[in-house]
Amino acid sequence: MTRPHYRPVLRALLIAGTLAAAPLVVACSDDNKDPAAPATATSNSIVLSMPSTTAQVPNPDAQISEAAAKQLCDMMRPDIDKWRTEGAAIGRVAFNGTVHNWAARSGGLNDTVLKDRGVVDQITTQHCPDVRQQALEALDTSDLASALVGFGG
Repeated sequence: MTRPHYRPVLRALLIAGTLAAAPLVVACSDDNKDPAAPATATSNSIVLSMPSTTAQVPNPDAQISEAAAKQLCDMMRPDIDKWRTEGAAIGRVAFNGTVHNWAARSGGLNDTVLKDRGVVDQITTQHCPDVRQQALEALDTSDLASALVGFGG
């Protein structure tokens, strides 16, 4: 048996459910044989679209391009002073964020870094040894791969 103080709540839920279902009943009972018109966006609606069939799928075995390597150096360079100021522990967290961000922006290279964290050392040694050295000092580590905690073991 339902308590009397729950009755108004149950009645409101029943009414709300009925009102929500009414448009569905009307739509399903329409005798019009024409195909339904696509929904149009309004300020209160969410429009979802299917991904393009021509979308580029990241290739984890792909070589890292010169542009991507330069971008990693460019993303690290302005953060080094902040890492130094914040200290090695917090700086490493920020460094991980930088590498994750770079890998995602560079065509989904996260898998490449997951397979071999040392790739970050290889890139920075070849393309920006000064940035690498400053990062090693700021992060208090012997190599950048050791500072990456979110990329596997």
